[in-house]
Amino acid sequence: MRYNDGLAAIKQKYPMKNTLKSLLTALLSPVSAFPTERTRATDVQDLVRRLHPVASGHALIRLGPAGDGGYLVPDDLDGIAACFSPGVSRVSGFEKDCASRGMDAYMADKSVDGPADAHPRFHFRKKFLGATSNNDYMRLDDWVAESVADNAADLMLQMDIEGFEYEVLLSATPALLQRFRVIVIEFHQLDQLWNRPWFSLASRVFDSLLETHACVHIHPNNCRPARVTGGLAIPPMMEFSFLRRDRLGPDCRLRTDFPHPLDVDNTRDRSLALPSCWYGGH
Repeated sequence: MRYNDGLAAIKQKYPMKNTLKSLLTALLSPVSAFPTERTRATDVQDLVRRLHPVASGHALIRLGPAGDGGYLVPDDLDGIAACFSPGVSRVSGFEKDCASRGMDAYMADKSVDGPADAHPRFHFRKKFLGATSNNDYMRLDDWVAESVADNAADLMLQMDIEGFEYEVLLSATPALLQRFRVIVIEFHQLDQLWNRPWFSLASRVFDSLLETHACVHIHPNNCRPARVTGGLAIPPMMEFSFLRRDRLGPDCRLRTDFPHPLDVDNTRDRSLALPSCWYGGH
């Protein structure tokens, strides 16, 4: 059966369903909104459970300022040669703290001309990260390969690039991800996990990370409130801290100490604690 013939048969079998969908599409298209298939609740719940933070055997410390740009990481940083930090903000406190621990800090962002502060260990590329390398973008693998001569040293990745993190991580090789002992990423558009096409992409990113790393901390960005759907409260943006599984201690129980004493709201206009469905086995 040809595609068009099959489509016609479906429309003939379900005329009302297709008419309603066409009408809804026509009504929403002027505001750039389109109906999509909804993710099954069990799929979203399973992903959330697999991301529940575990106790790593290392205390959490804060790198960077007390506010936006600061992150909690496991205190297992000795021997990490370099931190890769795409997405240059108005502050460089996180990178300065990494440099003070003996790491070179590699930063990249096409939209600015350099980091907020100068430091002998800072290295900057005026490019965005993406799924390909060209005049404006570069792949994570290419950036690391041209920056670090030692291809065996452990690294750290800290990334806040406004939604591009998904394509960057999907295009990264497993061998490179394995080199990052610690990974800290602010994930965006998490409230779209109920959108089936988006969930299919985002869940593959988390699946890739969880093969080699365990989530050890989550901090919601309080700039927008959590969205409750299907009984799950999902903040649109959250900062995830991961530790490579070979660095975990023997007691990997699920953590329940949220908010952590070192957590600080990103902005002052509202407070947003991590919803309980994201930790402790709920």
